[in-house]
Amino acid sequence: MPNIRRVSSTPPPLLPQHIDTPDNTQETYFDFTEENYKLVNKILSKYPANYKQSGIIPLLDLAQRQHGGWLPVAAMDKVASIVEAAPSRVYEVASFYTMFNRTKVGKYFIQLCGTTPCMICGSEDIKKTIEKHLGIKNGGTTEDGMFTLLEVECLGACANAPMIQLNDDYYECLTPKTIVELLEACKEGKPPAMGKWGSLPMNGQVSCEGPLGKTSLWEILPPKVDPERFKDGKVDPASVKAHMSY
Repeated sequence: MPNIRRVSSTPPPLLPQHIDTPDNTQETYFDFTEENYKLVNKILSKYPANYKQSGIIPLLDLAQRQHGGWLPVAAMDKVASIVEAAPSRVYEVASFYTMFNRTKVGKYFIQLCGTTPCMICGSEDIKKTIEKHLGIKNGGTTEDGMFTLLEVECLGACANAPMIQLNDDYYECLTPKTIVELLEACKEGKPPAMGKWGSLPMNGQVSCEGPLGKTSLWEILPPKVDPERFKDGKVDPASVKAHMSY
């Protein structure tokens, strides 16, 4: 049977199979930048020489960030070459983990949580607001390539529902008003900076405290650990709990 490759100019997201597009074929060129090759070598240095394939996930992530948030086949092939693995081994990793985008996404990739806690707190209203404001539907990308919207499963910020993940960052406690404000800030290239705890509730909270603010745990004493515990680079698995202060 001949090898027939399907060609499309606008493939839908998250397909289980690859579909060639003009900018995504096995013949498309990809290579890491000189600066990123320093990171490639740093990543590979973490693993024994005969276990280079352990670096597939971090190398794919590096390639995706270099390529504007998505992974062409050529980037996967480059990673396969570096770790000395069959390309299929890299394809199966890239297609399994949802952190990897195998089709082009917008500059701002909006992952909207639609799981139960977010749903009952208004994620459907947030989705409708995004769709109306940007003129796209779930799975779509704006014509200017600025935004992609995708509804996903739980992102683990249930206490501050409804929320979205915008590229690497979490924006939480959203309302139709604040999601529009966030989108407009992104259009200006000025998304709000992350809060103290690495996410940003859009209702003025610092983290996930209740309406009365912080009422307990005013001081959190760090566990006492031996700063020299890993100086020789070896850890006895039988004592790992003690090393981690469990």
